[in-house]
Amino acid sequence: MKLAVVPPNVNACEYPFTAKDDKTIVYGLGSIKGVGQAAIDAIIEERKAKGDYADLFDFCQRVDLKKVNRRTLEGLVMSGAMDVFGETRASLMATLPAALKIAEQHSRDAAAGIQDLFGISPSAEQDKGPGTYHRLPEWQEAQRLHNEKQTLGLYLTGHPIDEYLAELGKFTSSRIAELKPTRNQTVIVAGLIIAMRTMNTRRGDKMAFITIDDRSGRIELAVFSEGYQRHRDLLSKDRLIVVEGEVSVDDYSGGYKMSAKNIYDIDQAREHFAKRLLVRVDQQKAANGFIANLQTALQPYREGFCQVVIDYETAGARAQLPLGNDWTVHPTDELLHRLRDLAGPEQIDVIY
Repeated sequence: MKLAVVPPNVNACEYPFTAKDDKTIVYGLGSIKGVGQAAIDAIIEERKAKGDYADLFDFCQRVDLKKVNRRTLEGLVMSGAMDVFGETRASLMATLPAALKIAEQHSRDAAAGIQDLFGISPSAEQDKGPGTYHRLPEWQEAQRLHNEKQTLGLYLTGHPIDEYLAELGKFTSSRIAELKPTRNQTVIVAGLIIAMRTMNTRRGDKMAFITIDDRSGRIELAVFSEGYQRHRDLLSKDRLIVVEGEVSVDDYSGGYKMSAKNIYDIDQAREHFAKRLLVRVDQQKAANGFIANLQTALQPYREGFCQVVIDYETAGARAQLPLGNDWTVHPTDELLHRLRDLAGPEQIDVIY
């Protein structure tokens, strides 16, 4: 039976995991790494006494900052427990210093008994409101999920492979769940390394057994000594890899296993399998300094193996213009992000 999990929420969760109903589990705030029980107890007691927290500023002013320190607050933001405030996690993290400063001043004023006849402290009057958010776009998917894994021990709101699934589908053979045994036939799969163990062969060389996951299923890879020496720098937990190899039946588990011949990270796989990098541009954009900006964006990634092609369109014609061999590039994630910022997300495409 599949259970739904309600993400961490400072306005809804208790210290342990709790059951909302027969099919729903509410995440426990006590499972957030770096957030101690004393801090969680203080947060919950204040919430139960005076109601939900309105925003980050209200939260910081109401909790006991001797128990709920900055590291605790950062853990709550990174885990998504403060998403309820309706701001991006990047904005919450950037605003945290200001919110703490206001809260500390509020606490000092209260301790000193500084109040006017109406019970309003001078500092609160000067603030003229709870505070202003430093609003930023949300973290990129990879960073957001990394922070979740760091604080929760798992990817809760997504999976690092999600943003690559459409692209991986263009050159992998299938998802892991759809693999079948092959005989003298190489297949290509991708997945996140979730477990790894190494052992010494009889000759004293090292080999590895790696389990990868692509959200559809898992498979164990045998990376023999020669492959291990060639690819060892890529073999670390939580890394996305693309693997070429053969699939066979695992007599021990009854499932499938795979022997790895070649292993790539996503940037290496893109460069190995891609035919060209397509940049779409129209006449109006090209006239506004686009070409010079494109040259600047491509410059650090030159001397790769992927050809860049300009798909140029005017009112009456369209043509694809390949750049010269001096402008072949390494089509890394970083380059694609820069090009999409420059031209627009839909104007950049890797052709396989």
